[in-house]
Amino acid sequence: MERWLNKVAVVTGASSGIGAATTKNLIEAGFQVIGLARRIDRLNELKSQLPFDKRQQLTVSHCDVSCTASVDGAFNEILQKFGGIDVLINNAGCLMGGQLCTMDIQDLEKILQTNVMGVVRCTQIAFKSMKERDVNGHIIMMNSINGHKVLTALPKLPMTNMYTPAKYALTAITDIYRQEFAALKTKIKITSISPGLVDTEMIHEKVRQKHAYCMLDPDDVAHAILYALSTPMDVQVHEIMIRPLGEML
Repeated sequence: MERWLNKVAVVTGASSGIGAATTKNLIEAGFQVIGLARRIDRLNELKSQLPFDKRQQLTVSHCDVSCTASVDGAFNEILQKFGGIDVLINNAGCLMGGQLCTMDIQDLEKILQTNVMGVVRCTQIAFKSMKERDVNGHIIMMNSINGHKVLTALPKLPMTNMYTPAKYALTAITDIYRQEFAALKTKIKITSISPGLVDTEMIHEKVRQKHAYCMLDPDDVAHAILYALSTPMDVQVHEIMIRPLGEML
């Protein structure tokens, strides 16, 4: 990990769960981290929890990845202040309960805009920065086991609606990026991280009660991200699937 010392990492959805755990781990590894989220108060709280001598390694900024103007504004500030981006953690995500056949179309569009188009826009800006500087950059896609199989809920109503199709999209997008980055002769890696159930705020309380004995901790996923970042420069970990022991989903 020594090559990442003082490099710039951007984490979207950094205010809680996997994003917060990843932010803390990246700071411990020596990165300069920019934590992006809608809840700036939660980001400031996260910063206050860091050891005093580590707080200068975290810059917090408001960003709603579902809004292109918000993404462009936040990333422009990052580029002006830090000069470039070396690592991007596409972690921000949106999950709403309901059925695909009856949900409000605006809610479905919000899921797609956050989980797919927000990821694409963040990646475009980070990729441009990495390519122009010809650096060994790394982009992490926070995927899900939902991006590899449709989980069966029957006889109950399924609740993943547009979330699963959006994660399937990330699986395809990851491989498209891998091919594009290679064809464009860059030194940029792309890795998809697909966890099973993780104990975060996104999990519905009924799901938490049913599977409380069998969920990943956000730190488990953050450690998988660090593993991908720690691999030799000529090694690309394309996909990591991580599930809690005994998970039956």
